[in-house]
This record gives sequence, structure tokens and C-alpha cells, in this order.
Amino acid sequence: QVQLVESGGGLVQAGGSLRLSCVVSGSIFRPNAMGWYRQAPGKQRELVAGITGGSSTNYADSVKGRFTISRDNAKNTVYLQMNSLKPEDTAVYYCNAFYPNLGGYWGQGTQVTVSS
Repeated sequence: QVQLVESGGGLVQAGGSLRLSCVVSGSIFRPNAMGWYRQAPGKQRELVAGITGGSSTNYADSVKGRFTISRDNAKNTVYLQMNSLKPEDTAVYYCNAFYPNLGGYWGQGTQVTVSS
């Protein structure tokens, strides 16, 4: 059973930084694509940043230049470094892992709250 466990969320003032981590376990296979999504109250879940097995990355326009996604395959962990946080970044952040032979899996989410 594949499991994803996120950590690192919290309350931060505008302009501050947080680093989210997501540890993947339960499969002998390495995830292909991994990503961070977020969902604010009353809004749809949206892709924030993605990273492929070859470490190619993509970002939502709203976070480009402020957020950085990275992965450590030896630790089965994906990170999201968030700098220059804004109140509009407030949301529950979810980690996603995709396996070509198993499908996609989600973590339970971690709350990020940015105060103005």
C-alpha cells in the first residue's frame, strides 16, 4: 500500500518561508511524476508544482520565482520550498505521486496559513 505523508505546514507571516516535505513509502517502484497541489476554501484543487523522474519541473504562474520543488530519490521524498509567501498562498497543500503501473496517490494534506 503506497502511502504519502506530508509535513512542514504551519502559520507564517507574509514574506516568510516554509518548506514542505512528502515521504513516500509502500512500493518497491519509484514514482514517475510527483507534484504538490493546493486547495483553498471554496476553490478547486490546483497544481502548484510538478517534477518528473528526470527532475524536469513545472510551476503554476502564481508561484514561479517563489517556490521550488525538488526530490531526493534516495529518501523517497519530495520537497516544496516556499519563499516570499503571500496570504493568497493559504491553502491545504497535498502531495501526489504517480506510478505508471499503479496510478496516482495522494497524501492527507498539510495546512499552510499566511497572515498579512
